Amino acid sequence: MKKIILFMIVLTFTGILQAQDVSTFSFTFNHLALSVKDVDRSAKFYKNVLNLQEITNRTKIEGIRWFSFSDGKELHLISILSEKVTINKAVHFALTSSNFNALIKSLTEMNITYSDWPGTPNTINIRADGIKQIYFQDPDGYWIEVNNVTPK
Repeated sequence: MKKIILFMIVLTFTGILQAQDVSTFSFTFNHLALSVKDVDRSAKFYKNVLNLQEITNRTKIEGIRWFSFSDGKELHLISILSEKVTINKAVHFALTSSNFNALIKSLTEMNITYSDWPGTPNTINIRADGIKQIYFQDPDGYWIEVNNVTPK
């Protein structure tokens, strides 16, 4: 009987130790932070072009502004650092729009040039799987991709 109880205790602790394995993690995306030169100019761009809603900057540090994407993820614009940022199209963030054509129209009306991946102005990129994509830059040169991927 003692051996059965001891065996059960060992099995229980083995399960607990395995459940506390820290070598695997589960992540969800929280926010994207961009270093910007003029936080007010960049804030105006993200409000007017992407219609992002400004939210409370919980750091309370001047020169930082926060915005919310529709799914609760955040964009933080930070103008308090002076380091130079090197930007190229391969470093971009991508957004999906259910109203892709309306965005194209809006960008055109605001005279914001977008391009396909190779860089042809005002051209929509169509991937091999049929997904439409465009790329354009914010006032600091950051690349933004917008596509029409259908949520799963």
